[in-house]
Amino acid sequence: MEEPRSELKADADGRADTPDFDELVSPEKLVRGDRTRDDFFDAVLALDSPATASDVADLAGHGVDAAREYLEWFEQMGIVRKVTESPATYERNQEYLNWRRVQTLRNEYTAEELVDLLETESERVETLQSEFEATSPNEISISRYANETGQSIENVWERLSAWRTARRRVTLLERALTTESGDGADLQSAV
Repeated sequence: MEEPRSELKADADGRADTPDFDELVSPEKLVRGDRTRDDFFDAVLALDSPATASDVADLAGHGVDAAREYLEWFEQMGIVRKVTESPATYERNQEYLNWRRVQTLRNEYTAEELVDLLETESERVETLQSEFEATSPNEISISRYANETGQSIENVWERLSAWRTARRRVTLLERALTTESGDGADLQSAV
């Protein structure tokens, strides 16, 4: 994960007090609750590339001034990163969101449950690898595969999406099963 910019770091007085991590509210709970916040949060989660406040406002269906305020707040929370200054563009901070998902998995499931989930998702990945006779969904051309197998493009797209989802889950579950000392490591899945 990247270091936050200096203006986002705590000063010496702020660092003197140890935060009570048990009191911290998850970003989802903190952000959720109001329709406008939900709309902006959903818009930010949908970003695939850096976007301006105007782009985010359009996605959320609200005004640009509100988008700027929410983007600044989301940046302070680590949900987005500012990519450029003028015009200001923001991107979803996927590393932070993944870290939050790993923490949630650790909090909500026992190690044994995580292992069971990992086995299930790993089997799903292996099944899809066999089905497509490939090691990665990125190797498959949707239209060519649909044409060669007589399947609809929609069906092939859905199966490839399921494969990508299973691979992401395997990665998150493997990270959740690592020790605390390995928490910040950018571990790569073997899948």
